[in-house]
Amino acid sequence: MLKWALIFLMISLIAGVLGFTGIAGTSMAIAKILFFIFLAIFLVLLVAGITVARRVG
Repeated sequence: MLKWALIFLMISLIAGVLGFTGIAGTSMAIAKILFFIFLAIFLVLLVAGITVARRVG
């Protein structure tokens, strides 16, 4: 997920430099959405891992 967010970020930066503002804005929005989804999944799994580790140990 983070890989795709970085790919869309790079596409938006390249498109912005070349003057394609519509494509740059759209790909930046997709990159933001993917990053926040990645962040939410990461935090859920982090909390789940800490909870399981406390119960086991």
